[in-house]
Amino acid sequence: MTVRTSCGRALLAAAALYLAALGAGAAPAPSVEAWQTLPPTPSLPKGTVARHAEVNGARLWYAEWGSVGRIPAGSASPPVLLLHGGFGNSNYFGKLIPVLTARRFRVIAIDSPGHGRSTRPDAPLTYHMMAEDVIGLLDRLKISKVDLVGWSDGGIIGLDLALNHPERLAGVFAFGANADVSGVNDDVEKTPAFGAYLKRVPEEYRALSPTADGFPAFSAAVNKMWETLPAYTADQLRSIQVPVTIADGEYDEAIKQSHYRYMASTIPGARLVILPKVSHFAMLQNPSEFNAAVLEFLKAR
Repeated sequence: MTVRTSCGRALLAAAALYLAALGAGAAPAPSVEAWQTLPPTPSLPKGTVARHAEVNGARLWYAEWGSVGRIPAGSASPPVLLLHGGFGNSNYFGKLIPVLTARRFRVIAIDSPGHGRSTRPDAPLTYHMMAEDVIGLLDRLKISKVDLVGWSDGGIIGLDLALNHPERLAGVFAFGANADVSGVNDDVEKTPAFGAYLKRVPEEYRALSPTADGFPAFSAAVNKMWETLPAYTADQLRSIQVPVTIADGEYDEAIKQSHYRYMASTIPGARLVILPKVSHFAMLQNPSEFNAAVLEFLKAR
């Protein structure tokens, strides 16, 4: 019994050494970093009540959650307005909204004109036009001032509002935004996460849009805007007086690092926040990290 057991152990050990030797010469399985992935788009919180408003020729979709919150000092804070990126929709903030409402913030999200569940006006898309639509909706809701959290194009709309309607903003958190077209990486569409995003958005458009067959025209309108806009000058950025946080992912495939650093150094008093190991889609790749950065913005400003 003892001899057989010893022989069995020896055979097992020899087999293990043989397999290890085989494995030593094999290439390790490639690891995929979070910033190279595009996790699923979240859903909006259960019980979301959506509404529409006719604003400047578009039928804008929006939703509200929570009530007016309070910052630790006890003074009332304004609502938090969420603006998504180009081709996207408000669902991309599905991991952030519950975190904000749990802290008693009133939260408003808008699907930008032509995006998500909103219709597109006949006029060409521009950031200024979309910013004016935001003002139109805030006027309807009788909201005088908001903290704006914008991702990508949403952040650019935030900069437009900071330039033209600073009195309506308590602060701007602009993640993955650019001030002019020179800030965009030329090969962004070839990167894994952004390429996956561009494949995903037509399906989301068809599922949400009231004009489900209109994606080709909508895509053409967005790309035409991206050819020349935004176009904010350094002097314009230097004129911003609203508290601004310029945030981005360490591996943003869309925006050049030199560009968001330029924005942060040019806007007076702007804070620069770089989230590690994520890209343009940080709210999906590491929601807790993204949410913490937003909360810090709301606390700090």
